[in-house]
Amino acid sequence: MIFLLEEKGAVVFKVRVQPRAARNELAGVFEDALKVRLTAPPVGGEANEACRDFFARLLGVPRARVEIVTGHAGRNKLVRVQGVSVEKVRSLMSAQR
Repeated sequence: MIFLLEEKGAVVFKVRVQPRAARNELAGVFEDALKVRLTAPPVGGEANEACRDFFARLLGVPRARVEIVTGHAGRNKLVRVQGVSVEKVRSLMSAQR
């Protein structure tokens, strides 16, 4: 089961990041997280910024509405996106199963 929480006009979900991939893409589900491959390296916050950009484009929201809540220095992250519905994020996740 994928972790997904709706709170105060935002949706929070878990992400497992694979940096230095060949392309930016959703790569399925890893345990209770959405797995994402990113081309950015995991140095200087580049992978975190790439993660924010990726989900902003994917969900059609401004980048400022995507926040990494926890996991700034690791592969496992908790991401909060304001202005999207749980249904929209759930549809992304169900498409990856």
